[in-house]
Amino acid sequence: MNSILIFYLFLLGLLLGSFYNVVGLRLPKGELFKEERSYCPYCRKTLKWYELVPLLSYFHQRGKCRYCQSPISFIYPAMELISGLMFAFCIWYVGLQLELVLALLLISLFLIITVSDLVYMIIPDKLLLFFFILFLIYRCFQPLEPWWSSLLGGVIGIGMTAFIILISKGGMGGGDMKLFGLIGFVLGWKLLLVTFFLSTLLGSITSGFLLIVRVISKNEPFPFGPFIVVGASFSYF
Repeated sequence: MNSILIFYLFLLGLLLGSFYNVVGLRLPKGELFKEERSYCPYCRKTLKWYELVPLLSYFHQRGKCRYCQSPISFIYPAMELISGLMFAFCIWYVGLQLELVLALLLISLFLIITVSDLVYMIIPDKLLLFFFILFLIYRCFQPLEPWWSSLLGGVIGIGMTAFIILISKGGMGGGDMKLFGLIGFVLGWKLLLVTFFLSTLLGSITSGFLLIVRVISKNEPFPFGPFIVVGASFSYF
């Protein structure tokens, strides 16, 4: 039975991962509900259902649009696979209990943020507000121990990041600040500090390496959201 649940969550993750790609790519541009069907961003051709099967369609089409032969971003299959694997990991690690809801919500938020920040370097306020409402409802039924750890975590997350933004004159973005605040509310102040340490460590190492190999320049903007996501995931699990 456990294997069946894990496989089911993997399939669910694949399907939702495809949707999360769309949300991450359309929401920052305000196009989430403007187009009813998925389409090629190059030729604008509406895609058929068999062109939208997670993972399989990408590899069957060899990573290209069937109509204009433009390359399909590798972000699509990568996020679908990661979503499937993480959903399966959640049911395996957390088990079939209420905590599973929190784990799946966190993974869902993190996947959308990763897509949005990698492509546009934007963490949409609407996305954070939507998930904050869901997390708030969850914490009303499953509060942290002590309960005020959520409030303290949120305040520290926002305050600490705001201070860094001020002294560094824009070293982080407002989206990063709000995301840290949300993570602090969900995980509490202790895991927030672990998240902050891990994300800054990973971000510093990665950006330093990219500077050395000259992939990015010194003053070039760099998406920090994915590192916050990785740090928070390690902290939570």
